[in-house]
Amino acid sequence: MTKRAGAVAIRARLAGSETLGDRIIKVNHAGEHGAVSIYAAQIRIARWRAPDMVADLTHFLGHERRHRALFAAELAARGRSRCRSFHLCALGGTLLGLITALIGHRAIAATTVAIERVVLEHLTRQLRALIAIDDRAAAIIRTIIADEQEHHDRSLSRIGAPSIVGRLIDGIVAASTETVIWLGMRL
Repeated sequence: MTKRAGAVAIRARLAGSETLGDRIIKVNHAGEHGAVSIYAAQIRIARWRAPDMVADLTHFLGHERRHRALFAAELAARGRSRCRSFHLCALGGTLLGLITALIGHRAIAATTVAIERVVLEHLTRQLRALIAIDDRAAAIIRTIIADEQEHHDRSLSRIGAPSIVGRLIDGIVAASTETVIWLGMRL
């Protein structure tokens, strides 16, 4: 199934009571919860393995908590419950954060770069899809894009020379992030 056909199928399923904007807000809320879990876990280990990264990770964590709160408030305003993938995102995020922080600096940075690259692509597509049909959802997405870009760019500057481990982490994390988003849109 093509991406376009998949999007049409999702819209058709949502035609009943849940709008595309509702579903995107739910999935993004769960994703932000996962991001909070990643950074919180990385901070715990980075204090020991990569203390020079704790300030950046704490800064990123603050952004992700604010993003999660924005999506949570919008879900409440819409009378919608959170996504079924919410706890899965937290569990996966915690495990990913702990593992990558144990590996060290480059793994922490590579994880953020991979996740944010995928997230920024999805946010851009979501914004295009929502701009004409759900102003409130589009406005929330617009408010977080700059933060996500900052996380990507700051982390990219920390990676250094390409490595096999970095490419492996990038591939696994990017594919996992795509899978979680795909799953969230269908749960």
